[in-house]
Amino acid sequence: MRVMNEKKEKRTIPKINSIHFGWIWIAAGLLTGVVIPVILWLILHIVVWPLIVMGGIILVIFGIIFAVEMHQDSGKVPYYEKNLTQTIPFDPDTQYAVIRSSICTGEKVAGFKNKDDGHFTEVMLIRTPEEKQRFMEMYHLE
Repeated sequence: MRVMNEKKEKRTIPKINSIHFGWIWIAAGLLTGVVIPVILWLILHIVVWPLIVMGGIILVIFGIIFAVEMHQDSGKVPYYEKNLTQTIPFDPDTQYAVIRSSICTGEKVAGFKNKDDGHFTEVMLIRTPEEKQRFMEMYHLE
């Protein structure tokens, strides 16, 4: 059972570029602007321009809002790195910090390897030297 905080929980409108929300806009635009007009043309041999225009408008609006949200998100701390040290604990007695590099792609992932069984826990993707430095600072590594 979840205990409510004394403060009211803040409700927000889901962002259009979230994984669970953007596909609805795209599906609505394609359904309105492509699927329904094609079916009507095949059955009745008429072109329904208002539906095609509405579908195009839905897709254009989606594209504009998506671009604005992506621009606003750039430069911020990615969602997966917020409160990283609180969600993934590091115990120097049982783990040591490791940066794994893929043989095929060269992709680097920072994380912790268990000293006993060798289990690797991924923490974050390393793309730049600054991200490596940030990882080291977050977990107080040298």
